[in-house]
Amino acid sequence: MRKICMSIMVLALLGSCKTKNASSSSKESKPLSSKKDKDQDTVPNKLDQCPELSGPIENNGCPWPETDGDGVIDKDDACPTVAGPPENNGCPWPDTDGDGILDKDDACPTVPGLPEYNGCPKPKTQTALEVEYSFSPGRVYHHAEIKKTGKKASKKQKNYSNEEYDALIENAFELTQNQPLSTFSIDVDNASYSNVRRMIQYGEVDKNAVRVEEMINYFQYSYPQPKKNQPFSINTELNAAPWNPNHKLLKIGLKGKNIPMNNLPPSNIVFLIDVSGSMDEENKLPLLKSSFKILLDQLRPQDKVAMVVYAGSAGVVLPPTSAAEKTKITEALDRLQAGGSTAGGAGIELAYKLAEENFIKDGNNRVVLATDGDFNVGTSSKTGLEGLIEEKRKSGVYLTCLGYGMGNYKDNRMETLADKGNGNYAYIDNLQEANKFLGREFVGNIYTIAKDVKIQIEFNPKYVKSYRLIGYENRKLRNEDFADDKIDAGELGCGHTVTALYEVIPVNIDSEFLPKKSKLKYSTTSKTQKFGDELATIKFRYKKPAGTKSSEMIQIVKNSSVTNAKASSDFKFAASVAWFGLVLRESKLIKKKNLMEIENLARKNTGKDAEGYRAEFVKMIQDYKIVNKN
Repeated sequence: MRKICMSIMVLALLGSCKTKNASSSSKESKPLSSKKDKDQDTVPNKLDQCPELSGPIENNGCPWPETDGDGVIDKDDACPTVAGPPENNGCPWPDTDGDGILDKDDACPTVPGLPEYNGCPKPKTQTALEVEYSFSPGRVYHHAEIKKTGKKASKKQKNYSNEEYDALIENAFELTQNQPLSTFSIDVDNASYSNVRRMIQYGEVDKNAVRVEEMINYFQYSYPQPKKNQPFSINTELNAAPWNPNHKLLKIGLKGKNIPMNNLPPSNIVFLIDVSGSMDEENKLPLLKSSFKILLDQLRPQDKVAMVVYAGSAGVVLPPTSAAEKTKITEALDRLQAGGSTAGGAGIELAYKLAEENFIKDGNNRVVLATDGDFNVGTSSKTGLEGLIEEKRKSGVYLTCLGYGMGNYKDNRMETLADKGNGNYAYIDNLQEANKFLGREFVGNIYTIAKDVKIQIEFNPKYVKSYRLIGYENRKLRNEDFADDKIDAGELGCGHTVTALYEVIPVNIDSEFLPKKSKLKYSTTSKTQKFGDELATIKFRYKKPAGTKSSEMIQIVKNSSVTNAKASSDFKFAASVAWFGLVLRESKLIKKKNLMEIENLARKNTGKDAEGYRAEFVKMIQDYKIVNKN
């Protein structure tokens, strides 16, 4: 009996323990009081980074941000600053070729086309019967239409003879023994590439519109981040030149330091917009408005935007306004209409005045000029604009030039403004290009981390018989300019890459392109010094964005014997772009000009190509091959 009573007591005690545990557990599941959890999101105030806004515990009590208002939270949004449908991961459906047909519905997504051909252009056999192109070398190019009957139409129907390009003389080979030094300014512009792409689509290319260095630098390359406190990394690679197999190519690459967006200084940006009559075309002012909205999407509340327009005269249409007031800024953009003459000089004066009045010390102060370059009132000549912009450069305000349109496009004025105004220059031929320059590559194009960047290379005559710089014809400097801090040079942006190529003739090669050697009586080459296997010494000079004194960096290039098979994919792709550019420029210094070889080299080295830019280049070569046959 005693055992039975004891068992009953033990069971009773166990039952009471379970009841007590259940009761305490029930108490713990109750929400915290509002004093301890103000927003009632189950994250205590002391651990809640957003105590007044309810948010998940995995985001420290903060709501997931949804920057672009498209209903897709940023952590799931592949394009967090641009609105897009959920079915495309929050990104807008791209329209790569700008023909109004989305890539998902476009059978030819990289070439403008017509709805009746599913986004593809008319078949070439039909186009050849409709259009005839004539070309005049020099500063301008012409297009003339042919009616469908096959009879020539008047050239007045479609005349592009007002476009202007400065004539360029291709860099020649230099004998190392006579001139071992080569000096130039970096060039971060890429306008030539998109302009050439547009020309190919219209059937003819003016060789003076082709700046090979800008074609190469249209693409980003896989260079490592700089070490320690350096603003950029220096990278070199030596291998065979595909167009002259007995020659070598030396690739020099710079990679600007990446800085997180949150650590970048606030911006003071003045939009300077051409609203003259010449901008009254679909690929000008309407495209310009869409482009600036892309730029606006990249800005933060601490960034300010002002807007100056010019036609017959200049005026302020938007005072400095926080980028947080997006609606106010876009409404000012949408109200713009084209009409009148083009007082570009007056517009530049007013834009810089506004930028200087709102200057942010240690900030990003910049004028963004958008125009077709057809200035015709006031200061409008190339020389006059050059003097004006050189004076404005002293203010510490940087310049970005965006070119639009065709027919009366003034490339030479745009390049002059960018080169002389501490700036960069892009040609926007469609919305895809605007997304690239002002969206994906916004930080590198708008935030400068080093200015007046110069490169000087000294070749060792022991290994190099002769050399030439590929491109950069209008960026060459005198050797004495390298150490002169008063001489202007190019700017490098945050995370941006810059690439230059030298074609080298080794000492043991007899090349048909070697310059004639002069017999010198007094000058001799010193053979007493020993430099091992040094092929060249490269020196770099740069200033900080607000600095006046330059710093110097030095890199030694070894006489590498790497085989062509081991050349990097980036090296081969850059070589293919340069090769195509040299063919377009009708270079007299290359042996091989086979477009199929160029296409194959490019196609095999597109790499990851997440955005499809390299694949588009391959398509551009294919288009040019078709044009060349007609």
